[in-house]
Amino acid sequence: MTIAYINRIATAVPPNDVHAAFLHFAKSLLPDPSRSALFERMAKKSEIEHRFSYFSPAESLGGPAIDRDNFYVRGNFPSTGARMRFFETHAPGLAQQAVDRLQLGADRALVTHLLVTCCTGLSAPGLDLELVERCRLPPTVERTFIGFMGCYAAINALKVARHIVRSEPHARVLVVNLELCTLHLQETQDFERLLSFLLWGDGCSASLVSAEARGFELEDFCALVVPGSRELITWNVRDSGFDMLLSGQVPAMIQDAVKGGLAEILHGSPADAVRLWAVHPGGRTVLDAVERAIGLAPAALSTSRDVLRQFGNMSSASVMFVMNALLRSAAKGAAGCAMAFGPGLVAETMRFRAVGI
Repeated sequence: MTIAYINRIATAVPPNDVHAAFLHFAKSLLPDPSRSALFERMAKKSEIEHRFSYFSPAESLGGPAIDRDNFYVRGNFPSTGARMRFFETHAPGLAQQAVDRLQLGADRALVTHLLVTCCTGLSAPGLDLELVERCRLPPTVERTFIGFMGCYAAINALKVARHIVRSEPHARVLVVNLELCTLHLQETQDFERLLSFLLWGDGCSASLVSAEARGFELEDFCALVVPGSRELITWNVRDSGFDMLLSGQVPAMIQDAVKGGLAEILHGSPADAVRLWAVHPGGRTVLDAVERAIGLAPAALSTSRDVLRQFGNMSSASVMFVMNALLRSAAKGAAGCAMAFGPGLVAETMRFRAVGI
């Protein structure tokens, strides 16, 4: 049976760090000083320091406009249509930047399949055809769009890429995970929703999967659907953008699911045999929950925590930022496990192994 490998990974983010500006905006929506102070304390505990966006913070954060282009104006936030036009303008460039950083060179002519994941923007012709043109991919490339799956979509894309390579050994699969999460900011005084907006940043990853034995071997996958949890994470298209609900119960549910399903996730292998943990940095409490569920040492999730600190939660792209950092430093033969969580509630997991660059 043909074995599939992630040969290369590259990442890209927009130019503007918006984390501090968002904190200022969110606090201004909470007129109660005690609630504002609580939000500030929880923001510090989030362990997020930077998040990136195509929105440039306004020079005066106390004015009506939140960004310099007056896209987000207090009392007059944009419609879904305006947000989608923004996506169509900016998303292709970010995707191209990530693909260009793979440095495929002449090998781009050998790409046979393109997989794109996204849950923050939709249009047709879409990102897949934009990338074929912008990145000079073969016009015969087979394209698949994996949409609206949320934070675990990258694991599903790698699963599909593995199936393709195993059935077509000469395939070279380009996987792109792009999200413009800051495009769906809402003006609200709902405390829990404001806390969820605290997490989100924009980013894109690109990876190449083939039968060439270098990088990370993709060993196997496991999906765990948590019963009775479908209302805890929802993501719906509404009149004023995509509407996210992220319940505070999610970390506890993830902890129980990972603890109860660990034998299935690791296919019977002991947890202490895993040296590379690529856990989706969905938030500090999510990482804490996984750490407790498996009984990991604090350093085990340091790469995930660093990605969270530097970029926030970029939905489907996030776990690939973690995988990219691990790929650069992994010792040959090291066993790994990736996890990402999203609507359902579902935990999508993958075992992998470093085989060398």
